Amino acid sequence: MNLQHLREMGLGELVVRSRQEARKWLERTGAPRAVRAAAPSTLGPRSPAFAEARFFDGACSTDLPRHAACRHQFDLLGYANLGFGDPIDWHLDPVSGRRAPLLHWSRINPLDSAAVGDAKVIWELNRHQWLVRLAQAYRLDRDERYACIAAGNIRRWLDANPPGMGINWASSLEVAFRLISWCWTLCLFRDSPALSPQVRDLIVNGIERHAAHVERYLSYYFSPNTHLTGEALGLFYAGTLLPGLPRARRWRSLGARILVEHCDRQILGDGVYFEQATGYARYTLEIYLQFVMLSAKAGEPVAPAVIERLHRLLDFLLAIRRPDGTMPQIGDADSGSLLPLLPRAQHDFRGVFSLAAALFGRADCAWAAGGATPEILWTLGPAGLAAFDALAPAPPKAPSSRCFPDGGWVVMQSGWAATRHQLTFDAGSLGCPITGGHGHADLLGVQCAVFGEPYIVDAGTFTYTADAASRTFFRGTAAHSTVMIDDEPQAFSTGPFQWSERPRATLREWRSSRLFDYADAEHEAFRRLGGVVVHRRRIVFVKARGWVVVDDLTGDGTHKIDVRFQFAPIAVSLDTDLQARARGRSEHALIVRAFSRAPLGAHVFSGALAPIQGWVSGEYGQREPAPVLVYTTTAALPLRIITVLQPVADPDAEAPAVTPEFDLDRSAEPAGLTFATGERVRFDDLGVQVTAPGVFLSPPDVIPPVPAR
Repeated sequence: MNLQHLREMGLGELVVRSRQEARKWLERTGAPRAVRAAAPSTLGPRSPAFAEARFFDGACSTDLPRHAACRHQFDLLGYANLGFGDPIDWHLDPVSGRRAPLLHWSRINPLDSAAVGDAKVIWELNRHQWLVRLAQAYRLDRDERYACIAAGNIRRWLDANPPGMGINWASSLEVAFRLISWCWTLCLFRDSPALSPQVRDLIVNGIERHAAHVERYLSYYFSPNTHLTGEALGLFYAGTLLPGLPRARRWRSLGARILVEHCDRQILGDGVYFEQATGYARYTLEIYLQFVMLSAKAGEPVAPAVIERLHRLLDFLLAIRRPDGTMPQIGDADSGSLLPLLPRAQHDFRGVFSLAAALFGRADCAWAAGGATPEILWTLGPAGLAAFDALAPAPPKAPSSRCFPDGGWVVMQSGWAATRHQLTFDAGSLGCPITGGHGHADLLGVQCAVFGEPYIVDAGTFTYTADAASRTFFRGTAAHSTVMIDDEPQAFSTGPFQWSERPRATLREWRSSRLFDYADAEHEAFRRLGGVVVHRRRIVFVKARGWVVVDDLTGDGTHKIDVRFQFAPIAVSLDTDLQARARGRSEHALIVRAFSRAPLGAHVFSGALAPIQGWVSGEYGQREPAPVLVYTTTAALPLRIITVLQPVADPDAEAPAVTPEFDLDRSAEPAGLTFATGERVRFDDLGVQVTAPGVFLSPPDVIPPVPAR
């Protein structure tokens, strides 16, 4: 914590942080009275009953990685077959070979990779979600080996991780997730002889200690995002499923209150998750779906306002879901999940869509899920499956092209078919207003799918702390399909989750009609450069032809300008007139060409290391080369660059003709273009006009522009 942050603290934050720091000091110094007061009561030989009636129903035969877990080989995040030793070393990062020290958790910096390795890898093992998979396997096979392995590992974990000692107590969210895993383990193994009263008491005592730690160190101000809501869910679990614990009522009430209060803070009015990160939007949806289901089982349904916000979040996720069924990467993603009852890739949201369909009766979520998933049976049981089967899956009733002004997102699509064209446009902020830690410097960036296949993509995350240079690249402007000025990012990374500043874009206008979609946005992140540079990007989707991207750079002086397009790992080639052709895996192509009054150069980089560019990461810890197309020039401002993105069905066909028009009264700046089929796009500083042969746009055909934000 720096002095500036201390000056900016409100009274509430100062009180909470001071109380938490005092608790840390008392724990470290071992003050006996404080330790006794903070520790939960010692359980007797018969611990409180587990409220099985409040737990989830059902089981489902599915492919569970049970045998690998028995051998202590783990697929975690983007890594396969990680070994942590036998017995397991709970403090080891096997990727780097580093081991976190066994100190009081407050003396460990999880972001210091030199001291602990990658804490994310250590924590993923210690979430104990793999124990839940063993417990799932036990419900199907009744193989007592799974129960014995789970009981033995929990016992050894408790021995190796005394309360408050070591990295596995350093994040209250991780403590809460482990608590939730132990609740599932306890219930699914409830019929096993291996779960003796002594073992059961041990686990319940551990859950109680975990809940007490979470309550003492809630992330009210440290990370009031999915950290806080995940911690609240952990308290709600403990208080709901173990009602006989002395603090159960308080934990349940506190957890529910936090979840309700933060729902409309973290899910914006239009449904966009406030951190601008789809990976953490999934965490949020998982957390609140669990909250809704547990509350219903306990006979206390959540407030309608919470359900309404979840519907809006689902609306947004359905809108940006790619034609191939995957979710685009926006902002950070760590390949984790609240409760992976079935292993899924981080872009696979079918499990949460399936649950939402059964829980809320949404046919559009059933359509997105592509069928009932095992998550329904594990959580809702046969009744949930029946509810899902009663639905008639169908695409959303909302228009396929939509604007989400609160979060600053625009989606332009040619319909809802699996072979549709889609472009998403980021006209929002860099992360959330609180920290921006999971946001990327991707203002006015685009992603694009044609003929149902992703072509232009977000580069992903790769890592948080293990490689500082890679962390800076993947969250930086050079990894996104937007404009860079003078090789400068929109903001500088000052730490794994810190930014020098948090600029935001302004959505100026949005229109949609049968013929075209139009979005207009700008940002001032480059005002720090000489000449006070402003970037304005307008995008026109001529629905029969493709997209026209108009980049206006205003200001003074001469600057180097790069217009970047990061592609998926597909083939991208350049011809002699700087036209790029990207060939997808589905035997189609995307033609890219750029026009400007200034002479343009074009380059394609893939897997470059100096500087780092041309990489994508599909899962945490993994990366692969992928081409990035860069149009570049050095010119005096103001300057306009037009880029045309044209899907073509035949990857070898000659590119459709496009004729640019230049305004001779304005320094010969591009002022429009005409497609060979007759569609014409004209634009000036005030707006855009689109015409097509035989098409007349009457006023009702055009949706009024959204107000500027």
